[in-house]
Amino acid sequence: MWLINSLNFKRQQKDVLYDRALLWSVLGLISIGFVMVASASISIGARISSDPFYFIKRDALYLTSVFLLSLVIIRVPMITWQRCSPLMLFVALAMLILVLLIGSSANGSIRWLAFGPLRVQPAELSKLALFCYIANYLARKAKEVRANFLGLCKPISVIILSSALLLAQPDFGTTIILFVTALAMLFLAGAKLWHFSLIIGSGIFTVFLFIFSEPYRIRRIMSFWKPWDDPFGSGYQLTQSLMAFGCGKFWGRGLGNSIQKLEYLPEAHTDFIFAILGEELGYFGVVLTLSLLFFISFRAMSIGRKALEANQQFSGFLACSIGIWFGFQTLVNIGVVVGVLPTKGLTLPLISYGGSSLIVMTIAMVILLRIDFERRIAKKQAFLIGSR
Repeated sequence: MWLINSLNFKRQQKDVLYDRALLWSVLGLISIGFVMVASASISIGARISSDPFYFIKRDALYLTSVFLLSLVIIRVPMITWQRCSPLMLFVALAMLILVLLIGSSANGSIRWLAFGPLRVQPAELSKLALFCYIANYLARKAKEVRANFLGLCKPISVIILSSALLLAQPDFGTTIILFVTALAMLFLAGAKLWHFSLIIGSGIFTVFLFIFSEPYRIRRIMSFWKPWDDPFGSGYQLTQSLMAFGCGKFWGRGLGNSIQKLEYLPEAHTDFIFAILGEELGYFGVVLTLSLLFFISFRAMSIGRKALEANQQFSGFLACSIGIWFGFQTLVNIGVVVGVLPTKGLTLPLISYGGSSLIVMTIAMVILLRIDFERRIAKKQAFLIGSR
């Protein structure tokens, strides 16, 4: 028995205490994103700043900041995130209010706070803050959530407040991401089905009311259904995106050879970067990228399940929320680009250009690595205690 325990101990010592597959997948997506931003942004960079490498330099700066920030974030214990979650939510809500008062606007939306040359999008920060808060609440009040409707009232009220501030910008896409991910977390926590159905019904009614309250939203829906009826008007962006995919075929035109990025397709380096990827890298590049995106989302859910099984409630719920958030935002972005969903201003995680989005999503990935690390450490310590 002693020999078996010794052999097991040596095997455990060789175990890697972080998820290498997740780390390499994230690095792979970030690398693809940097290459595609470099390719897709040259024309627009030359037009707005007379520097074709304008967005490439900024993206490189964001990546450097992300790398340095990750070295700090990976050392923060999950208990610290749990304790700070109410403060994070308060700061996020304060920034959402502040952006309505002094924020800068673009394309009819007020979404950015400017601090000199630095621009911050509070909506991106609010996602992580809200999910941390709800994970903390579920870790403490899961029994109340399962038992009665009052247990749902507090997180639902926070979701409603956050959604109202986002809709005031307006930022309908981020509101949907927050709402769907938060409801999925409540469902995973064991909320009763009729409670869940009541909330979903109210949410769907609010969405339809919000859509039909403004004529431009109705036109956006109509153009999404029949973009080719007005290919040079309301359906222009979607038709150009579909043309990019069609021109890509199986192997693509080749890296850097996209035609649509020459300012035929608006937002080619941000919301519609996946269309440029499809045009330049073809079906092969699309499948490879989708595989990495799916794997990260699946891996996050797996990490969350294992954390919950290890009785690490906060970490488990937070990891699941990150997986749902990552997967659903990917689904919405790609659905918009291929014409399955109406146009929304959502980035493709870890790929699209955007400092706030890249930094917040990378922090979420680092938190996933930390959650998995703490679970493996706890498992190893339990093994060492049991082997004595």
